[in-house]
Amino acid sequence: MTQKKTNKTTIIGGNKTGTGAAHDSHGIEAVDAQAVNSAESRELYKSRVQIYPKLAHGLYRKIKWLLLFATLAIYYILPWIRWDHGANAPDQAVLADFAGRRFYFFWIELWPQEVYYITGLLILGAFSLFLATALFGRVWCGYACPQTIWTDLFIVVERWIEGDRNARIKLAKQPMRGQRLMKTVFKHAIWLLISFVTGAAFILYFHDAPTIASAFFLGKAPGSAYLFAGILTFTTYSLAGLMREQVCTYLCPWPRIQAALTDEDTLEVTYRGYRGEPRGPHKKKDSWEGRGDCIDCKLCVAVCPMGIDIRDGDQLECINCALCIDACDGVMKKIGRPIGLIAYDTEKNRLRHECGEKPSFSIIRARTIAYGSLIALIGALMVAGLSTRSTLDLNVLRDRSPTYVRLSDGSVRNGYLVKVINKGTITRQFEISFSGLSDYSIKVVGQKVTSEKVLVLAKADEVRNVKMYVTLPKSQISVSGSSIPITIEVIEQVADGKTAETQSNKSVFMTGMK
Repeated sequence: MTQKKTNKTTIIGGNKTGTGAAHDSHGIEAVDAQAVNSAESRELYKSRVQIYPKLAHGLYRKIKWLLLFATLAIYYILPWIRWDHGANAPDQAVLADFAGRRFYFFWIELWPQEVYYITGLLILGAFSLFLATALFGRVWCGYACPQTIWTDLFIVVERWIEGDRNARIKLAKQPMRGQRLMKTVFKHAIWLLISFVTGAAFILYFHDAPTIASAFFLGKAPGSAYLFAGILTFTTYSLAGLMREQVCTYLCPWPRIQAALTDEDTLEVTYRGYRGEPRGPHKKKDSWEGRGDCIDCKLCVAVCPMGIDIRDGDQLECINCALCIDACDGVMKKIGRPIGLIAYDTEKNRLRHECGEKPSFSIIRARTIAYGSLIALIGALMVAGLSTRSTLDLNVLRDRSPTYVRLSDGSVRNGYLVKVINKGTITRQFEISFSGLSDYSIKVVGQKVTSEKVLVLAKADEVRNVKMYVTLPKSQISVSGSSIPITIEVIEQVADGKTAETQSNKSVFMTGMK
């Protein structure tokens, strides 16, 4: 590339550009080379170079717009959606109800003892991310990561107030007064407002949204609500507004992990050097013989939110957002060359081109099969568990100190603590019965028992503790050995012929016989 540098201007493609924009003979907007963070000018240790991403236009930018507004709408609106969870239950569709010890997600209701479902969701999320990375590289980072989403939103605000790339660069060179001061204060005020709304929306997922919203602004919300709203406000403003690409490059571990998840068949944003080199300025009437399609306009660098040059090859900082593809395709159309100089491609395809072979894509590979199979297996187990789970649970604890008591008439008594767990939303009646013993008697602490069956009421979301003593006469002990296997069963008492839920638990009756 031929460049002639002066104090204030740079010659790119045969045209002078200063702080403003210029166009070459093809009508392509040139980029201020002094503001481009090229790989050649990087040092091992140096201060941050501020990045001013230019607005891109094209397919991938449209996809990013769609995902930007869709994900933000889901985050801000979801807590306000109502859903009927039954009597005595909150009507919020998505709610982590710590006070009621429940997690609600539309028709799914999870209890504290079902934390393994949360673990399953995290595992599903991890393997889904592994699969997406194996197929398309850092596509999550480029399109759906919260850091990317909110950074993109903050750049939209910045561009709206200060203008596009060249206008922002020009504004940054002015003293901090007058117009620059006013725009800067306005920009940061909007950023803080977005950050506050983000933090306030977060607490809606842990309380009834309408109730906590009104209490929050009246100063009647719990202290934890103000604490977490403040934390989310600070982190959103800092990460998306001030740190931006530094979070992805230095704080996030994913760029380092992804190297173990990608291979030579992974589709990643790629500069096809075999087609673009040798690069250099080009005029309309010049021949394309003996040169590549890249005219070195640097628009791919200008639109990059990470400030890298994709032509330098695979880089840790690249988030595969594909905005450079949109920028390059637009240039190729203007100069009459085929699009796809920068595109999603694989390392194998680059090698195939060198060998004169046709490109091909292999989605079915050992690692993708493994990730897909694990996702299917874990998902199936979770669906099966959710569809067959019971709203009744039973725990039985046998007294161990002493393990048994021999009474004066020779009979033996064992003590049991029966925990009947009603996971339903209404009060329910249950019957407790024993099997494996004969001629036994039951005494329940605090309750009169007239038969071998015990009836108990358990309120909604209650663990009903029933302390009972079971006595076996001497005539049964002499023929039973040192312990007798028993089964304690709890049956829900329902009317109208409805199917009752049952739970059972195995235990033993200690006789003391050797």
